[in-house]
Amino acid sequence: MTDDLLGRHRAVLPDWLALYYEDPIEITHGEGRHVWDAQGNRYLDFFGGILTTMTAHALPEVTKAVSEQAGRIIHSSTLYLNRPMVELAERIAQLSGIPDARVFFTTSGTEANDTALLLATAYRRSNTILAMRNSYHGRSFSSVGITGNRGWSPTSLSPLQTLYVHGGVRTRGPYAHLGDADFIAACVEDLVDLLGHTRAPAALIAEPIQGVGGFTSPPDGLYAAFREVLRERGILWIADEVQTGWGRTGEHFWGWQAHGRNGPPDILTFAKGIGNGMSIGGVVARSEIMNCLDSNSISTFGGTQITMAAGLANLNYLLEHDLQGNSRRVGGLLIERLRAVAAQVPAVREVRGRGLMIGIEITEPGTDTADPKAAAAVLEAAREGGLLIGKGGGHNTSSLRVAPPLSLNVAEAEEGAAILETALRSIQ
Repeated sequence: MTDDLLGRHRAVLPDWLALYYEDPIEITHGEGRHVWDAQGNRYLDFFGGILTTMTAHALPEVTKAVSEQAGRIIHSSTLYLNRPMVELAERIAQLSGIPDARVFFTTSGTEANDTALLLATAYRRSNTILAMRNSYHGRSFSSVGITGNRGWSPTSLSPLQTLYVHGGVRTRGPYAHLGDADFIAACVEDLVDLLGHTRAPAALIAEPIQGVGGFTSPPDGLYAAFREVLRERGILWIADEVQTGWGRTGEHFWGWQAHGRNGPPDILTFAKGIGNGMSIGGVVARSEIMNCLDSNSISTFGGTQITMAAGLANLNYLLEHDLQGNSRRVGGLLIERLRAVAAQVPAVREVRGRGLMIGIEITEPGTDTADPKAAAAVLEAAREGGLLIGKGGGHNTSSLRVAPPLSLNVAEAEEGAAILETALRSIQ
């Protein structure tokens, strides 16, 4: 049946629609932190549908909310008052840290970033955008145009003029040899120099931790230092929290808070985990920015009742069970365990991240040369051992991505680390 499904997939879907594993799997159901494939194999899930199953598979609170809402009404569009949408917007506006916040819901992180770019360029009357090298912001025409990762940017055509800034990757590039303070100073100096050669941009968009880029990040405080430069020139700061939001990093509820010395971002985008698998994205912005559009706009599917019910139930569960704190505690144990393993595997260049957002970069031993074949081999070996992980990275997709549901317990973290240890040792 799986072979037949793979053939049917290849016959009707695009060639560029990637599948993991030499022998792709069909995931049929899940519970907690585990999923099962069509052959009945059980896996510990350390990727959560690309950081989307944030709390747990088949979480009863979310399942119940979706079922009850589906029995009433599933959808009506934003042309009508929508109680679940208003209630979730109220919660998110308060949690965002942005004063006088307004919230607009979309169906994905890509669409959220599209909306943020629309707001910023309209508000600032500029189509120039600052973005980070090694970044990823979605797969639409405009978001591809600001993506600083060649592997995910199929065209150079764009409605935007994009200028790429140093700083998103701490351990590569021309400033990697510097200490944290000097690294930040050098990146700020580069930003100031760049702004001296262009018309004033609309905004800087940045992921606090780069997701598809391999869970890379700058030293804490970089974007706060950038903010001083941007604010002097009226340039907006967009924090892309599609992967870092909702407490995944453990230490903070939002990734921007590691750079919050000069206040919250002007615009914040979110998606993925808030729906726990339901399709929710959105934008939070100060009212004068959100309200700057001078033409009509609606969303057919953004904010639909069934997804909002799921989001509310999921957010309540996350807050009531302190999953941010769990991410900090269990994620801290997991990252230290993986670093201990990595110290004995020459192909591991670095284990990085925070909370339950951990990257393992694979290179040719003793060098900085990416080794995507070895990374793919670890991915396969982990799957054989009963563990699902992801991969990414701006250097030939040679970083493994570890991002379990935030309810992961210590025993499961130890189990996953043991499987990863075996998989990593298999490439020696």
